[in-house]
Amino acid sequence: MNEAKVSVSFSCQRCLQPIHVDDTFASLGEHTLAELALPINSHLEIDLESQSASFDHFVPPFRVTESTNDTNGFMLLSDGPTDKESLGHILRVKAELFDALSNNSEIDHPLCDECTDTLLELMDKQLKIAEDEWNDYNNYLKKLETTDDVPNIDELEQELAGLKQDEARLLEELSNLSREEQSIRQAVEEQEKEKQRLEAEENKYWREYTKHRRDVITTEDEFRSLECQTAYAQSQLEKLKKTNVFNATFHIWHSGHFGTINNFRLGRLPSAPVDWSEINAAWGQTCLLLSALARKMNFSFKQYRLVPYGNHSYVELLGEGKELPLYGNGGFRFLWDSKYDAAMVAFLDCLQQFKEEIVRRDPDFCLPYLMEKGKIEDASTGSIFSIKIQFNSEEQWTKALKYLLTNLKWVLTWVSSQFTEDKR
Repeated sequence: MNEAKVSVSFSCQRCLQPIHVDDTFASLGEHTLAELALPINSHLEIDLESQSASFDHFVPPFRVTESTNDTNGFMLLSDGPTDKESLGHILRVKAELFDALSNNSEIDHPLCDECTDTLLELMDKQLKIAEDEWNDYNNYLKKLETTDDVPNIDELEQELAGLKQDEARLLEELSNLSREEQSIRQAVEEQEKEKQRLEAEENKYWREYTKHRRDVITTEDEFRSLECQTAYAQSQLEKLKKTNVFNATFHIWHSGHFGTINNFRLGRLPSAPVDWSEINAAWGQTCLLLSALARKMNFSFKQYRLVPYGNHSYVELLGEGKELPLYGNGGFRFLWDSKYDAAMVAFLDCLQQFKEEIVRRDPDFCLPYLMEKGKIEDASTGSIFSIKIQFNSEEQWTKALKYLLTNLKWVLTWVSSQFTEDKR
């Protein structure tokens, strides 16, 4: 048997899957095509029997059913003669069917069963929405037909025109407000830039303020420190003003029967044999004091010059070049050495000269003990004591030295008072 089998398949226009078309679509009459060409409208009821006569003269629209390109939505898998009709006729009939269905609706044909079911569900939903809208409009139409309050179209048009004018005005205001908003935004941006600049300047200012504040605090601390130093220096100055350098340097006092200067005893007793080194040191301090007082008063002694030299001080005879020692070491030969006595007599004469200079400047000045030619007299008792050590007792000599230091203390006090007044 040489029977040729033909299998023609179209593809679904939604899922593009191949589909097999039933053989009942192999032949279509003109009446069937005419019915398919009618518009699909569920609200229009067409009497097909009354219009059947017109279908006899129906001319179907031109379709490119014999084209072999892919625009007809089908695919030819094989070709060959059939028992009843040619393959070209079958393809042309099915193509006309699908073209008619596609042109009469928004759906491209053919469709497979699954896509058709999905499409039917979607169309059912759209139909339900359309029916609901139709019911709403129908109810509103019936309401309008039953009510007497028929809206005035002219008034509504006038109101609509007014609303359009209001809309135009509001749109213009909106445009103005938009432009104003834009300008405000620009102003805000400028103000924001100005704000950032001011914040930067503020930060710079605070940094400078902190630096200057730190400098001020440091300066105030230094100022207070300087004030404290100045106050301390002022107090020290006042204290120094009240302090006499001679009184601070040369302290003349007494210790029992001895007169002392800077705690050195001047004199000697059998009951208290003072060492000669202490006596020599006391004479050195005494010579230094009288020499300093004369220098302070710009006074020069006649015939003598005091030479302070510690525990080896002496009195120089002017014009003769002799040195009279104000120091000794004891012993038998020393007691018979007249130079030591001459030095003490010369020193007493210098003190007398200095006293006369003070009296010349201050006539009211006087000393508690009179001094003349190596002797000291106590005016209250009339007792006279020799400054010499030869042919004299140690008690008398020590008493004379004590009176000498007392007179020297009075001279020191007077000069210190003059010195204090000069400082003031």
